[in-house]
Amino acid sequence: MSQHDILIIGSGAAGLSAALVLAERAKVLVLAKGALDAGSTAWAQGGIAAVLDEGDTFEDHIRDTMVAGAGLNRRETVEWVVEHAPEAIARLAALGVPFNAEAGALHLTREGGHSHRRIVHVDDATGFAVQVALIKAAAAHPNITLLPHQVAIDLVTERHRADGATDTSRRVWGVYALDAQTGSVHCHTARATILATGGAGRTYLFSTAPRGATGDGIAMAWRAGARVANMEFMQFHPTCLYNLDVKNLLITEAVRGEGGHLRLPTTGERFMPRFDPRAELAPRDIVARAIDHEIKRLGLDYVHLDISHKDPDFVRAHFPNIHERLLALGIDMTREPIPVVPAQHYTCGGVLIDLAGRTDLAGLYAVGECSESGLHGANRLASNSLLECFVFGDGAARDILARWDEFSAPPAIRAWDDSRVTDSDEEVVIKQNWTELRRFMWNYVGIVRTNKRLERAAHRIKLLKNEVNEYYGHFRVTADLIELRNLLQTAELIVKSARARHESRGLHFNQDYPATHPAARDTVLVP
Repeated sequence: MSQHDILIIGSGAAGLSAALVLAERAKVLVLAKGALDAGSTAWAQGGIAAVLDEGDTFEDHIRDTMVAGAGLNRRETVEWVVEHAPEAIARLAALGVPFNAEAGALHLTREGGHSHRRIVHVDDATGFAVQVALIKAAAAHPNITLLPHQVAIDLVTERHRADGATDTSRRVWGVYALDAQTGSVHCHTARATILATGGAGRTYLFSTAPRGATGDGIAMAWRAGARVANMEFMQFHPTCLYNLDVKNLLITEAVRGEGGHLRLPTTGERFMPRFDPRAELAPRDIVARAIDHEIKRLGLDYVHLDISHKDPDFVRAHFPNIHERLLALGIDMTREPIPVVPAQHYTCGGVLIDLAGRTDLAGLYAVGECSESGLHGANRLASNSLLECFVFGDGAARDILARWDEFSAPPAIRAWDDSRVTDSDEEVVIKQNWTELRRFMWNYVGIVRTNKRLERAAHRIKLLKNEVNEYYGHFRVTADLIELRNLLQTAELIVKSARARHESRGLHFNQDYPATHPAARDTVLVP
């Protein structure tokens, strides 16, 4: 058993932002599921939204966020994040993030749903540049220990105490985690634990999320007794490259922001003006539904995203990484359109938190995509996600330091016991269930839903959960088994939330309830 002051599960923007603040006064252990840079942060192309332009205001950014969120955002959260955005950018610049600049000022781009240019970026690979800077700073700090290849299994709570005593405080003391390289399970305890585990994109067949986005933090917090909110709001990015070999190459929203058009491959017709007066600059849910509608209506595999009418030098300068990656696949975006389909992109719901990142469970915080802070509401506005990571990572860390005397040292905890289980002889079961889950979630709980589809999904999840729980009880844990268990738990929460919402709002569109209620209400699930 290893004991630390603070435990952070996740090594992306949210986790490392918190670690760097906490390390000023405490010893911090950061667990990464795979390599330190394997999470979603490094994949974020677009940028970070902040009010930095003359003529732009906090009120405008707040309004754009609330409009995209279809009225479900918590206003105090939106204000808090938007007002702290400029200082978050300043902190990152101080860490050495090489943001694009022009004539001595930061270069700002514009994305769908924004009324001003307010996206700071590093070409079209902002997340990667941010991740590099954060890892460099964390690795250099003597109070931060970075531990890769640790797959979190379950949170350590009062029921795991070695003395058998049970406390009614519903306290979290750390996590049991599988070392994926040695196969052994370790218990890591701490005075406070921060979940920064990212989203649940891999619940779906097509996703822009990295392989490890399996809803681990959400599932673990739910099993430990924390409330979860708004899981029905899964954002589908409108433009993922359609390529049967490359499953998750995202074509950034900025391509549309800089003048790219969506066209039908059959006729070349621009179809977005038929769906929304903002055309290609409409929020993501509208664009994704429009593409989904045209694909289903015409029996297409994809639609075209075309920016070839722009100057080739302009396109290459703005999108160097995407241009290069597409060229390697035989597509020259300066001369021809890009075939695109919608794909799951962002988990707007998650573990319910307050403005300091606190969950229902004492000693447990959640930040970033695994949390539901009230910032995104029913649909995330482009480039607000990295911003949420920095503001809440910093805020949670400062809350822990301010309340440090309330966090007692952890008690003795029982070691992980696998003496009554054996090695699995049927890995094919996991593979089959994983494939089945992702396919029916895509078909039944995707961009457009119906009551019947949701009912079918719920039925299948119940069957698979029974199978996997029986398997979990008999065999030693593996990374794949842990992930499948978490995916099924997360899928159940998504379907339960979707069935509870008898309206269409933002990212949740149900053909049986096409109207939007006058009053916006969160879907809060209680374990």
